[in-house]
Amino acid sequence: MIKKILVANRGEIAIRVMHSCREMGITSVAVYSEADRNSKHVRMADEAYYIGPSASAESYLVIDNIIEAAKKSGADAIHPGYGFLSENATFSDRCKNEGITFIGPTSEVISIMGDKISARKKMVKAGVSVVPGTKENLVSDEDALRVVKEVGLPVMIKASAGGGGKGMRLVRTEEEIIPGVRAAKSEALAGFGDDTVYVEKFVENPHHIEFQILGDSHGNAVHLFERECSVQRRHQKVVEETPSPIMTPELQAKMGEQAVMATKAVNYVGAGTVEFLVDDDLNYYFLEMNTRLQVEHPITEQVTGIDLVRAQIEVADGKEIPFKQEDLHQQGHAIEARVYAEDPYSNFMPSPGLIQNISEPLGPGIRHDGYVYSGYTIPIHYDPMISKLIVWGANRDEAIDRMKRALYSYKLSGIKTNISFLSRIMESEDFAKGGYNTNFIAKNEDFLMAEREIDSEVEDMAIAATFLAFIDKTGIGTNSNKEDANCTENEWKAFGKRRGVMRLY
Repeated sequence: MIKKILVANRGEIAIRVMHSCREMGITSVAVYSEADRNSKHVRMADEAYYIGPSASAESYLVIDNIIEAAKKSGADAIHPGYGFLSENATFSDRCKNEGITFIGPTSEVISIMGDKISARKKMVKAGVSVVPGTKENLVSDEDALRVVKEVGLPVMIKASAGGGGKGMRLVRTEEEIIPGVRAAKSEALAGFGDDTVYVEKFVENPHHIEFQILGDSHGNAVHLFERECSVQRRHQKVVEETPSPIMTPELQAKMGEQAVMATKAVNYVGAGTVEFLVDDDLNYYFLEMNTRLQVEHPITEQVTGIDLVRAQIEVADGKEIPFKQEDLHQQGHAIEARVYAEDPYSNFMPSPGLIQNISEPLGPGIRHDGYVYSGYTIPIHYDPMISKLIVWGANRDEAIDRMKRALYSYKLSGIKTNISFLSRIMESEDFAKGGYNTNFIAKNEDFLMAEREIDSEVEDMAIAATFLAFIDKTGIGTNSNKEDANCTENEWKAFGKRRGVMRLY
């Protein structure tokens, strides 16, 4: 039995894994960089080990340092979370060679499904519907011209080893083919050390829908239904929900069956996702498999009642999945919004720095997976996502209303966040209708990027409330000490009234 797990990650996902460890009676081990000495995941763990300087390339991405920490702590398993080394076949293999259980699929599966070309070949062989395109690398300009013409414009040039929108180019005209291929190759080489690219038919206005899957070492596999992930900015997900607003029982059954087929085709062990593109006619195509836990896994947990991290640990420990497909059902509706330390009105520039105060949303149906706290300084070295706000409702309308309330209640001072941007998404007519696709943000950009007057009003209220609290504490501005202030008590009251803080009097 697994008794001690080292979490090879940081932030909210490290904390999330530790919650399940605590419930299961498993000792948790944190690793941390110089920048993360005071991070919340370090405080929560039963043990913590330093693994290097602040830069992830010198700490969280150094396999030797992670393995050394595991050996020092006596951990018998490693959970990689997502990002960093979670889809690194070398890391998975190294854990196996060191006698440490890697909580995830084998290195062979990671390698096959991590390479988009080999994944396409595997899925075609398994009978899974894939986007029309090539199964080989584009080796020359002539090869690129020939292949693109065979597939038919428009096409996407995609890095075989890519992810996160890198190494991708949309090509609509013949003149764009050669420059597009060269740009994709260059970006792929710089980002992944591999310039292999291939061609896929471009699906216009697609919906991005992924199916949560779970497989064990006994040949069992199930899906835990779909997640709608079409609210994206630069190919990065911003808001996710389940069930998908476009899903029908028939489509769900067909896509779920294909997701399980894909899972069994590679003897997948662990939690992962099979991602699809769905067009307006509800034709669906395999996009890729993510061989790890996804950022948006909590909404699946909310509607199924399944702890996916616990399930990961149990199947990694050799246990069978404790339920069958027919046992699984969706209850209600869940939405997740990713909260970033960034300024939407300055081209989404990251906003690291000191969090002066934080007020987390509370109340029925609200879950907050985060790692920051008042007095914590967000480092510049990592992804700016600071938390995930998850809500559950009996139906989609209730979930949207609940997310609006939760975002309104979520207050952070000292840094910029995208909370107002997320609120605008919830208020969007297109989002409310539910038929949106991956062009949602581009289509609604004017509405989403309109900085509301309420934002400046709230800031004024905060300033006024802070100053009035100072007055109350020091006596400045009161009848007994009017000479110390430049205005009368009534004038201060009028100022407060204009800012909506009369409740302080």
